[in-house]
Amino acid sequence: MLDIVGKKFWYFAFSALIILPGSVSLVLYGLKLGIDFTGGSLLEVRLEKQVTKEELQKSVSDLDIEVASVSETADKTFLLRTKPLDVTQDKKVIETLNSKYEKVTQLRLETVGPTIGAELLRKALLAVVVASIGIVLYIAFAFREVPKPASSIRFGICAVIALLHDVLVVVGIFSILGKFFSVEIDSLFVTALLTVIGFSVHDTIVVFDRIRENLKRRFEGSFPELVNHSIMQTIARSLNTSLTVVFVLLALLLFGGTTIRWFIVALLVGIISGTYSSIFNAAPLLVLWHEINERRRK
Repeated sequence: MLDIVGKKFWYFAFSALIILPGSVSLVLYGLKLGIDFTGGSLLEVRLEKQVTKEELQKSVSDLDIEVASVSETADKTFLLRTKPLDVTQDKKVIETLNSKYEKVTQLRLETVGPTIGAELLRKALLAVVVASIGIVLYIAFAFREVPKPASSIRFGICAVIALLHDVLVVVGIFSILGKFFSVEIDSLFVTALLTVIGFSVHDTIVVFDRIRENLKRRFEGSFPELVNHSIMQTIARSLNTSLTVVFVLLALLLFGGTTIRWFIVALLVGIISGTYSSIFNAAPLLVLWHEINERRRK
């Protein structure tokens, strides 16, 4: 039988190795916020003529329109992020580009005011915090009758630590993607983050519930052995559940189009991380906490 609990420090070290680059990027560069949070207009155009991003930015800037960024998509279209545009300014931009580069097709125009963007950002952060607090309270209540040496509050805190691990992995990776590949986060990213939180806790509770059941059955062996036995009993179910979701997400990533691409990437990263943390972080953390308490008691 695989000794996951016995090698817990190796798994903790691997998690730290994954989280560290993203955390450093987050501190140094932050996240590249999309117009959902900053306010502004997002204009997507397709040009028949070969044009560089710099030329396109200069052409729009010459119209006294502030251009925050220009990026090229995998579908050979350009995304221009500007200050909020009205209908007249948008028409002027397209006419100017048509006169310079011929056959310019406007694919979309999205405009969000800066006040709405700031409010969305506050609500997104609040949603993550409220969800985390609610999870701790719910798990502490649901596991209130767990037999000794376990404690319901430990289950809740360990679940949230695993949850924060997954959030840091996703946010850190998107910070790196934002810095080096100009990937912006939007309201869909927050949706993905909250979905990842729910999925991570779901996987963790499956393992924790089996630990509780084995404690009630008076498992013959030490607490670390009980936890390891519980992990091995649920590992196949956790992996099978996650793999079915991953296959669906991979199909969506390949055939779903550019609009939801980074939403799918966030879900993929989060679900893979959530499966890992539930098996290799959350339950071993319970054992580590138990061992620290035992040393103090002695």
